Amino acid sequence: MKSLDSMDSKVADHYARQDLGAEILSALVKAGKDPNNLRPGDLAPVDEFHIRGREATLELANFLDLNPRKLVLDVGSGIGGPSRCLAAEFGCRVIGLDLSEEYCRVAGMLAKLVGLGGTVEYRHGNALHLPFEDAGFDAVWTQHAAMNIADKPRLYSEMKRVLKPDGLLAIYDVMAGPAGPPHFPVPWARDPSINFLATPEELRRLLETTGFEILHWRETTDAGREWFRQVSRRIKEQGPPPLGFHLLLGPEFAVMAENQRRNLDEGRIALIETVARQA
Repeated sequence: MKSLDSMDSKVADHYARQDLGAEILSALVKAGKDPNNLRPGDLAPVDEFHIRGREATLELANFLDLNPRKLVLDVGSGIGGPSRCLAAEFGCRVIGLDLSEEYCRVAGMLAKLVGLGGTVEYRHGNALHLPFEDAGFDAVWTQHAAMNIADKPRLYSEMKRVLKPDGLLAIYDVMAGPAGPPHFPVPWARDPSINFLATPEELRRLLETTGFEILHWRETTDAGREWFRQVSRRIKEQGPPPLGFHLLLGPEFAVMAENQRRNLDEGRIALIETVARQA
């Protein structure tokens, strides 16, 4: 992997958590799960690290016609929830790539625990310098990753490069809303220095300029708004559950969750789900 520049390091530091794997294993026990007898769905409260969780993952996946012959690249794979979900539900092979070494280590550990160690793998790398040959993947998948990446033309060009002819790019991302910048901290940034939201119009233009044909485009902001209201309500009433996103983000998560609700309610962020074809 290329060495991290100062911005990459700031992003990696934002997500850094010491002993994350041990914390997740301890939380699984507290939640009544046996770490030696896990299914991928048991990890969903913590490893589907995006708004609406596994529901949003499966909605997007249904547009891709995945099967055991397909190879998928998950860019910004986190601790591996979506990649394991795709592998378990559709039988495809998935390679996850993430800027956080700790996330990659934990993702590999969790994949082995749920019996998917031979189907998914994780690599530490930079989305702007994908360490893969041209035209190697049937699909490129990314959820809630581009918010930390300033050079979006390079990002989507790299994704296009590694796709096979007619390969599909699946995106579910947080976008800039019309009402001004978001309230901070949020899950992807504690301050504006690593926040690089594009508007939906900018995303569409970037994809088309890069050479993608957009096949599916849907705004899911309303669904995300309702989901976050429910999350915020549960946290206020019950506190965080044993297994949840707070393990990834620490004690600031409650404030981040409340800010996400405010940002959605006030139109400061939007959610877009799209699938585009390598033209």
